[in-house]
Amino acid sequence: MPDIVLDVETLPTDRADVIDMLAASIKAPAQYKKPDSIAQWLEENKAAELDAAIRKTALDGAFGQVCCIGFAIDDKQADAIYEGTEAYMLTSFARELGSLGGDKYTTLFIGHNIAGFDLRFLVQRYIVNRLPIPHLLKHAASAKPWESEKVFDTMCQWAGVGNRISLDKLCMALSVPTPKDGITGATVYDEWLNGNIEGIAEYCKRDVDATREVSMRMRGF
Repeated sequence: MPDIVLDVETLPTDRADVIDMLAASIKAPAQYKKPDSIAQWLEENKAAELDAAIRKTALDGAFGQVCCIGFAIDDKQADAIYEGTEAYMLTSFARELGSLGGDKYTTLFIGHNIAGFDLRFLVQRYIVNRLPIPHLLKHAASAKPWESEKVFDTMCQWAGVGNRISLDKLCMALSVPTPKDGITGATVYDEWLNGNIEGIAEYCKRDVDATREVSMRMRGF
């Protein structure tokens, strides 16, 4: 059965209406009572608070965006889809999945926190973009985190449901080379702002390679 190792890098929203909503939600802390002190706090802090709120949407499939989809099929070289619009990237990934010829009973998705984030985020973005959800992806996204015959989530399988371990730490534990070389998930947006799209794609592929090696160790291969 085909194994699909998956890693998704995401960006915050760029929708003006969502940014306006976030801006309107920023209030001074409750200890500020006087209009002058509230106004001063907002003048000094609102821009930074808004930037932080916008950045958090990168983890929200309702408003965040796909920046890069990294994947590897079985033992093939890792690849990444990162050019074009989000809709184009999602359509390209659907085409890749459709070319595999596998069915939902013989396809295993592998990733780090894939059950808690990547699969659900992708499904949500297909819906937002009014695109059909690939049946393999839809089936995997509905799996329970512990259903390792459908989805092998290296974080869940190592730390247990509801617990966490970073991929970097897990790589260190298993003596697998870390993929975090200059870029991390936390810096993807800044790299994107600086135009380093290809660097993000290379980082995403390193994550895929590391996750595949970790999963093989954990599964006894």
